[in-house]
Amino acid sequence: MKQKVVTFGEIMLRLAPEGYYRFVQADTFGATYGGGEANVAVSLANYGFDAKYVTRLPNHEIGQCAI
Repeated sequence: MKQKVVTFGEIMLRLAPEGYYRFVQADTFGATYGGGEANVAVSLANYGFDAKYVTRLPNHEIGQCAI
């Protein structure tokens, strides 16, 4: 029987300037979604666990990108 795991947490959006620019010098940013609880759920799923991640997202374009 597969182990079941549920993680709860917030999703994080990291904005990173390209190259070695400082934040205030950059015109463009790379976006990366993650967060400790989400990363744990993904890792456990990769090991064969039945992993779920529970969070709350806003109902707009940025929230949909996180999905």
